[in-house]
Amino acid sequence: MSERDDQEREFDLRWAESAAHKEPSARARMLAARWKDNPPGPVPFRAAPEHLTRRRSSWVSTAVVLGCVAAVIALLGYINFRAPY
Repeated sequence: MSERDDQEREFDLRWAESAAHKEPSARARMLAARWKDNPPGPVPFRAAPEHLTRRRSSWVSTAVVLGCVAAVIALLGYINFRAPY
């Protein structure tokens, strides 16, 4: 067989369309049977959150981060100052 025969066989759409229909999976059959009598209701794209928590303002978060950075710098400076040479 030549390489051209392989390419023709790989991209032969008539062969792909004539393929036998595959049986649906067990889960698909189960859901189809369940939804036949009781179809699911509409579901929003993104559900509303259960509980709304109040967000911290950005300046409070910035102050917390800068405070932590300042504390680490002060701690490292104190450790280096107290270290014997």
